[in-house]
Amino acid sequence: MIKREFFIFLFVGGLTVSFDFLAYQGLILTEAVDVGTAKAFGFVTGTLFSYFANRIWTFGRKKHVSGSVWRFCVVYVSTLVVNVFVNSLALMILIDVWNAIQAAFVIATGASAALNFLGMKYFVFKAEKVGGQQ
Repeated sequence: MIKREFFIFLFVGGLTVSFDFLAYQGLILTEAVDVGTAKAFGFVTGTLFSYFANRIWTFGRKKHVSGSVWRFCVVYVSTLVVNVFVNSLALMILIDVWNAIQAAFVIATGASAALNFLGMKYFVFKAEKVGGQQ
């Protein structure tokens, strides 16, 4: 079960980044808003998609569960902090490596994605207990 959820989670993550990028690029190309606003809108678009796609598709929660939105926000903010920290740490360690920026990005993304998955599975969209109560 967890293997299936993890692969769907990775696919949803790819789609999330795609929605973010497409919204960002679309707004920039049409000159509808400034770059900062376009990036913020893209991020919010991706985040909303991520919440609903992971809730429904990855973890099979068809109904809204009370508290899941604030738990989702806690996980997203926490993994953002981890991502930035791990990226900085990796850059310090890999200072003499030719492609340190790319390597640090991959390491930080992997660390935050793994924590994001665990947070979503066991904190945000945790399985219901017997009797339908959380």
